[in-house]
Amino acid sequence: MSAPVSIIGASGALGFGLAVRWGRAGVPVVIGSRDAGRAQEAARRARAAVPDGSFSGAENAEAAAQADVVVLTVPFRNQSETLTNLKDALREGQLVVDTTVPLAAAVSGRATRTIGVWQGSAAQQAAEMVPDGVRVVSALHTVSAALLSDLDHELDEDVLVCGDRREDKEVVSELVGRIAGLRAVDAGRLEMARIAESLTPLLISINVRHKTRAGIKITGL
Repeated sequence: MSAPVSIIGASGALGFGLAVRWGRAGVPVVIGSRDAGRAQEAARRARAAVPDGSFSGAENAEAAAQADVVVLTVPFRNQSETLTNLKDALREGQLVVDTTVPLAAAVSGRATRTIGVWQGSAAQQAAEMVPDGVRVVSALHTVSAALLSDLDHELDEDVLVCGDRREDKEVVSELVGRIAGLRAVDAGRLEMARIAESLTPLLISINVRHKTRAGIKITGL
């Protein structure tokens, strides 16, 4: 059996979509939420969608302690508070996969705009906040949460992965590749996350105009 992955915020749309996709691929998933009851309810919904999957639910800190790879899928407005609350749960050697996008909608602005982050990107902010020895990789900003949750939909798109250590990006890329139809593309160092994160509001704008749920594909690889 694969090593488990913990998804913080998996009672939300993106986290839940990743949970059911990974669960269907045979990856044991620990669903985290600020409220343990909500996490357990999300795990029940995931089991209903993927009866053969392995799902459990726990409060965020307990969930984060149960896996070497922790995927952060909370809105930008909750990122800082969530990481602060996880400081005692995260341990040296863990990998945090940050999917956060600093959308202006987080502060009642437009979803087609981003907020300036002093560190350069939400992922770089996360890297400043995690304990020493915990590493951050940025990924999964451009995949539709609704399409992930729709298990009848065949995905066919790329996922940009940014991080400062090749080994970390390889771990995340392998995990991304477990989801049928997704291909991970190494997009460079963590500082490139500022560009990857900004693709989300671009896609939102395209999707509104064309009434679709577009993804991205990198040609020539």
